[in-house]
Amino acid sequence: MHTIERDQFVFSFSGHHAPVLTVQSGDRVVLRTNDCFSGQIQGDEDLVTSIDYGRINPATGPVFVEGALPGDVLKAEIIRISLDNQGVITTLPGIGTLIHRSEVRSKLVQIREGRRVQFSDRIQFECTPMIGVIGVAPPGGEVACGHPGRHGGNLDSSCITEGSSVYLPVFVPGALFGLGDLHASMGDGEMCGTGVETAGEVEVRLTVLKGAELGAPVVETEDSWYAVSSDHDVLAAIRQASEDMQSMIIRRWELTPTDTYLLMGAVSDVQMSQCCKPCPVETVVRVRIPKLEGMPGLVE
Repeated sequence: MHTIERDQFVFSFSGHHAPVLTVQSGDRVVLRTNDCFSGQIQGDEDLVTSIDYGRINPATGPVFVEGALPGDVLKAEIIRISLDNQGVITTLPGIGTLIHRSEVRSKLVQIREGRRVQFSDRIQFECTPMIGVIGVAPPGGEVACGHPGRHGGNLDSSCITEGSSVYLPVFVPGALFGLGDLHASMGDGEMCGTGVETAGEVEVRLTVLKGAELGAPVVETEDSWYAVSSDHDVLAAIRQASEDMQSMIIRRWELTPTDTYLLMGAVSDVQMSQCCKPCPVETVVRVRIPKLEGMPGLVE
């Protein structure tokens, strides 16, 4: 078992970052993470208008995975998510569906035994831990951890949780994997721009898959597959995720494009991961199909 402390992080995904750890395919790694604000908000009086936006969404890592080469797929199995005992929810200027009817505010909340969020004296709710930022180095250049892409990044998808697996296309040798931006709870769409943002740690198993064709992130849960995509235009993001899902089904379930389309119309869902940010920032969507009896996996 390997461990990376939360002081080893990057604010972008890039093939130029030096790895902080090298592992073999199949190894398990514990990554200890900062919250999305890098600890800059310590009380209700600390507003996002006064923080350093250059220190947003740190990803612990990167991890170099031996044997991972461009064209391969990196499978990240999320074995365990542990949360710190405190989180923060904020509104952000110009971001979110109701910011025109709200003030810029920060709200610290307690996370009781990693299981319940104490929103107020009267309101508490169950934690649904998930990972906001998870990815590998892109094929070229540098992408800030706050942005999504075909390499992963800020996917903010509630299906990326304990027990799920994230499949990422490898673009550079070693993949250079990282993750961060944990949420104790976050509604689909991340309506106000944040969920219950918190620090914590994640245990993952990293495995290199040879011969798996993949051009964008895919998530597997116990009962479903998800194709995740992003674009400045929400309809373009939906179309891309739909095409990615269709291509996987055609290849693995040996259906025609039209039969695949008919099947998707019958059983697939279009779900919103992140819709809080104005253009030109990307919207993140996912297309889900349930695991059907007798049908093989869509990636392996």
